[in-house]
Amino acid sequence: MPPTKTNLKRQSIVKAATRMFLTHGYRNISMDKVAKAAPVSKATLYNHFDSKNALLAGVIAELCESLYQTITLTDTLENSIEDTLNRIAASFVELIFSEEAIDIYRLVIAESRDFPELSQLFYDVGPQAVRKQLEDYLQNLSVDNGLLSADAAFSANALLSMLMSDLHMQCLLGIRPLPSEEEKKQLVNKVVSFYLRGMPHDT
Repeated sequence: MPPTKTNLKRQSIVKAATRMFLTHGYRNISMDKVAKAAPVSKATLYNHFDSKNALLAGVIAELCESLYQTITLTDTLENSIEDTLNRIAASFVELIFSEEAIDIYRLVIAESRDFPELSQLFYDVGPQAVRKQLEDYLQNLSVDNGLLSADAAFSANALLSMLMSDLHMQCLLGIRPLPSEEEKKQLVNKVVSFYLRGMPHDT
């Protein structure tokens, strides 16, 4: 079904606001500037977003949803646990170490004091959604695999935390460049291998 004119207007607004917020920061951008960049009338802009806070929330929701789509757990039952975890880990690493994701983190942190609900939105749509998907997979692992699923939440958090590691903090702070494809591949291989050796088994 083709997008409606209204949806196209909204997409144009969100796209313009995203580019401007990530490039210039939230505080340096006015609704007037977004309307001109979209380009739409101010009336149209306010019909879609009644405040700059609402516009920022829309931008964050759209960005998180777009990035979240890179994480997929399709056909997990047809693959080995190691293959599935490698695929999940690789997708997650691509997600968190993308330039766009790093920019989103920085923007949310910068605005968290004055806009705490934005932090909750970001967490719910981004990190929490990915963690929950991984947790559900671990919870549903067959008991025939001999893996305990009683604390799937801890197991999911452990894997994602290892993948982020100190490397993510360094990238957020801008003290090192984003990892290369080879560095990301090595990170995934090392973390999944270590994780599987430490995963609890039934005795």
